[in-house]
Amino acid sequence: MSDADSTDVRLTRDEALVLFELAWRFSETDELSIAHEGERRALWNLCCAFESTLLEPCLPNYHDLLNAARERLAPSETEDPDEHV
Repeated sequence: MSDADSTDVRLTRDEALVLFELAWRFSETDELSIAHEGERRALWNLCCAFESTLLEPCLPNYHDLLNAARERLAPSETEDPDEHV
């Protein structure tokens, strides 16, 4: 990955810890739910960090860019999904 393909988003340790648990719980259960209001706040804070970093949401072709990014992140049918973890 080149620098042009990366972005920096800053989180507090509390945000990182809470978001880690939320993501871990989702990866274990395939169910995304808010277990504590701190998770909701951490997600809001993460969205704010993305809004101040990303230009794409303001571009007219945002949905095309989003779909292309989703496809790049999704494993192909022949690829082992755990290979990149």
